[in-house]
Amino acid sequence: MLTIHRVRAVRPVVDGPDHGQADEAGYAVVVRGDRLAAVGPFDELFAEYGAQARVREWDGVLTPGRYEPDGAALLEAAYHPDPREADALGSEPVTGEALTALGMTDARWGASARRGLQRLMATGTTALTGPFRRPAVRTAVERSGLRELAERVPRSLVTGGCADFAVFAEDGGCLVTALHGRLVFRRR
Repeated sequence: MLTIHRVRAVRPVVDGPDHGQADEAGYAVVVRGDRLAAVGPFDELFAEYGAQARVREWDGVLTPGRYEPDGAALLEAAYHPDPREADALGSEPVTGEALTALGMTDARWGASARRGLQRLMATGTTALTGPFRRPAVRTAVERSGLRELAERVPRSLVTGGCADFAVFAEDGGCLVTALHGRLVFRRR
């Protein structure tokens, strides 16, 4: 299935030396499966793919997404409480002595990591830094679809590349995060 993501603009490169490059106004991306089939002006892409694609429209700027350099610390040195624990633990990550007092098990680390990953995807994160030493956390990261990078490297939206991207609203908030062509977060 083909999907055209029409946005206000596309910022094709992030984290690179030309990070300040101008957004491409009126651009869109075409996603086929887990790959970008095309990146270019919406009118041209719609003329070529419109008859066979569904069109999704987002009022924002589409980028390769955020890179989180503190991924390991966020997921392995903090507990992300379950909403059912909010009365006792609150809703913010638990660290330090309070974390030690929880008596964490592998199952609890895995569940915490999944909630932490959901929070990251809600901010437009498509890549993060490891390594992840706790097996349950490592498994959660692998299953999430987020790319684990050893360091910040330039990431770009290119034809044939993986369809990992995020769309950011004018207020800077994330509207959509897609990993391997699938929407994994959508702001309501």
